[in-house]
Amino acid sequence: MRLLRPHLRRAALAAALTSIAAVAGPVVPAHAAGPPAAVLDGSHQDATWQSPTYAKGTLGGATSCPTAAQDPDGTVCGRFDVTVDVPAGYWDDNPEGGVPVSIQWQNPTDDFDLYVYDANGKEVAESAGTADPEATVIPKASGTYHVLVVPYDVHGGSFTGRAYLPRTTDAGNLTSFSGGQGSYDISAGTLKAKVDFLADDQLRLRAAPDGDISDPVGSAVIRQQPQLQTRTSTFDAGDYYGIRSGHLVLRVYKHPLRFGLYRADDRTAIWQEDAPLRWSTGGLRQSLVRGADEQFFGGGEQNGSFSHRDRTVHVANSTNWNEGGYNNSQPFYVSTAGYGVFRNTFAPGIYDFGSPVRTGQQERRLDAYYFTGDVKSVIGEYTALVGKPFMPPVYGLEPGDSDCYLHNANRGERHTTDALKVADGYVRNQMPLGWMLVNDGYGCGYENLPQTGEGLRKDHAQLGLWTQNGLPNQAEEVKAGVRVRKLDVAWVGNGYGFALDACDRAKAGIEDNSDARGFVWLPVSWAGAQRCGVLWSGDQSLSWDYIRWQIPTYAGATMSGIAYNTGDVGSIFRRDPEMYTRDLQWKAFLPTIMTMDGWARDMSGKQQRDQQPWLDGEPYTSINRKYLQLKERLLPYMYTLSAEATRTGIGAVRPLALEYPDDPAALGPNAKYEFLAGPDFLVAPVYSATSVRDGIYLPEGTWTDYWTGRTYQGPTTINGYSAPLDTLPLFVKGGAIVPMWPRGTLSWENRDRGELDYDLYPQGDSTYTLYEDDGVTRRYAAGSSATQQVDVHAHGPVTTVEVGASEGSYSGKPDARSYRFTVHGRSAPRMVVTQGGPLPRLDSAAALDSAASGWYYDGATGVTHVKTAPVPTDEDFSLHLVHGGH
Repeated sequence: MRLLRPHLRRAALAAALTSIAAVAGPVVPAHAAGPPAAVLDGSHQDATWQSPTYAKGTLGGATSCPTAAQDPDGTVCGRFDVTVDVPAGYWDDNPEGGVPVSIQWQNPTDDFDLYVYDANGKEVAESAGTADPEATVIPKASGTYHVLVVPYDVHGGSFTGRAYLPRTTDAGNLTSFSGGQGSYDISAGTLKAKVDFLADDQLRLRAAPDGDISDPVGSAVIRQQPQLQTRTSTFDAGDYYGIRSGHLVLRVYKHPLRFGLYRADDRTAIWQEDAPLRWSTGGLRQSLVRGADEQFFGGGEQNGSFSHRDRTVHVANSTNWNEGGYNNSQPFYVSTAGYGVFRNTFAPGIYDFGSPVRTGQQERRLDAYYFTGDVKSVIGEYTALVGKPFMPPVYGLEPGDSDCYLHNANRGERHTTDALKVADGYVRNQMPLGWMLVNDGYGCGYENLPQTGEGLRKDHAQLGLWTQNGLPNQAEEVKAGVRVRKLDVAWVGNGYGFALDACDRAKAGIEDNSDARGFVWLPVSWAGAQRCGVLWSGDQSLSWDYIRWQIPTYAGATMSGIAYNTGDVGSIFRRDPEMYTRDLQWKAFLPTIMTMDGWARDMSGKQQRDQQPWLDGEPYTSINRKYLQLKERLLPYMYTLSAEATRTGIGAVRPLALEYPDDPAALGPNAKYEFLAGPDFLVAPVYSATSVRDGIYLPEGTWTDYWTGRTYQGPTTINGYSAPLDTLPLFVKGGAIVPMWPRGTLSWENRDRGELDYDLYPQGDSTYTLYEDDGVTRRYAAGSSATQQVDVHAHGPVTTVEVGASEGSYSGKPDARSYRFTVHGRSAPRMVVTQGGPLPRLDSAAALDSAASGWYYDGATGVTHVKTAPVPTDEDFSLHLVHGGH
């Protein structure tokens, strides 16, 4: 049975709070009647309280707690009331942004969850993971708040609570400046700072009010520190010292100490502090001038958004898996002013992208890496520091399926081998399946693991396991066939270090005990997780709104170098045939997807529903099959994008603003709810109960409707687009060259390796380089791979396709293969010619299927279909479509 703590609080919270009364005054001992309480104001800066000892936990969330009247001594759940009385504007420039509240556990193995509500019973803050201490911030606190502590899983443990009112101090005047060869020491009274110039125009700035600039994060995030750029010099400009590297100047202002990063001319600002560093009781912030048109991206997974100007972004573990949550956040952002910042920390942060830009973490230190360049290059530099996206196995890009098959309380008595019946269902319904998670770590184990793995492999699927909080049997499980891991919220330890370590260890566990690539999923993570896992946005309930807000979420995660971010197809908790199908359509263009089975009900919440894509019958089954098969055919395109991500840090799912940075409309409300799959596909999901899609924005260029062949010239906005249930609005950019596996492919493993297809949209000159390897082992890292370049030239009456030799080798590479080309956008050619001469013209697709080579023109779609005889992969060849002439 799965225990979903963050969701248990969603219902009936008012009942849990009805008897909580606000009491202002000194701290009351925990055993007194009513909740203990305190006031934080100008005279009272700090409050602490001690809980009773809890013999056992609730194994539930806030709704598992009785009311205060029913539990006056807090023996089931702990309560504390705090009244905050501060002057107006107190929080305007406070690094912590509110009142920090924390609970320190007596026993590290115990698990307490923390919730905070305002006087009206509305939740305003929470920390419901497994961090120790559990901590959160009441944002811009003013008035009375009710703190509820839930002993989720405890064994005779207690906690100490604390809340405090943070006070602020600003850096003073510069008191010392020294250094050279890329490294400089700076002081302003007790504040000590250190500047290191690094390779590739990077800069590291550390500062601490107490003078301690050590690195508590160590090598957990950054495995290898960059080398110093030693060729630097200094100069005194009167108001500031300048430190010059090859392309940058860092200004160190004297009165008071401030910093500014400039181009080599020392006139063009990249970023400039408008105020000195400010620190508080437990936080430190930097304040920067905001440019007139400056835009901001990043922050990791920020549910519901990808662009952050005039927004406040939280970087922490919220375990709010819906819009506004940030459980896979990262302490990184990138600016269109030509820089990005990574805060080397495990502490939560608040980034306010107003004017000025104020960014800070909840710790009294600054450790920031600054990268310079355009948005793409900054993402590349950031991921080079914390870890480039991992290269997934090819089956990881196929659909996955997950459930508890052993003693599932939701589905009756079952056994692990019952997963094989579901895998057989995918085969029977001609739907791809790459892998299955056959258990749930929350009380659902497994049995007959080798037998289950063997059965799945017969259906061309890989075995996976879900673990709640440990990996004690990795070697044995991997030897039994496990190739996929899913971690869960219990892996989030103090400041995310444990979560990141778990991801690394889960991936290594697969790789240390097999020749496979580790394939790991996790729902709560930190900077660096892109190097080891797929980030999963958590448990959600199905609705049209659920579909809507996920679109910018996954595209926006790419702006932090997260190449694989996804959510359950159709969600976990509800099932509706139309919404499921609409959700599956667009998620087919995400690199990684899975269905989460076993917990869903229909939209009334009464009837149990499984989540496989054929269960709703027609027309839904056929539509779902259509998109899953299209996803499978497009795997060469998506796999090549995965290889690209390992080099550049740029994932496949992209907001329009990444590819069209000079187009203001790429940041507009229409572009927010569409995305690019690679540079060539524009996907505009339908996220309401309609058959008409309005507000489809197409940026500059020629765009072809994937289904009808109609072309549009961008920039333009399409309204009234006909999108019945079987139609995902999908457009292909002019000049696109798209590799595809043959029609009917259902698995990477048994595909026809003797054929490769290219879908072409000729426009001027374009080029594409296909990446291939064996798809499953780590031999690619030693160079066991191949590339094939394809160039298309569309000029005048002739369209020429040049297919280069496949360069490189890998296990399973075919010696020869035939090619099929679908060429869009022109009338029927007069002839199609290869080096061997003209190909025969045929009159139908069926004739082409049965012929060794040839071509035919489909007048209904305007597409020319060409088939070649097998060509040795180590040879190049060309194809000419001749229009006009005699």
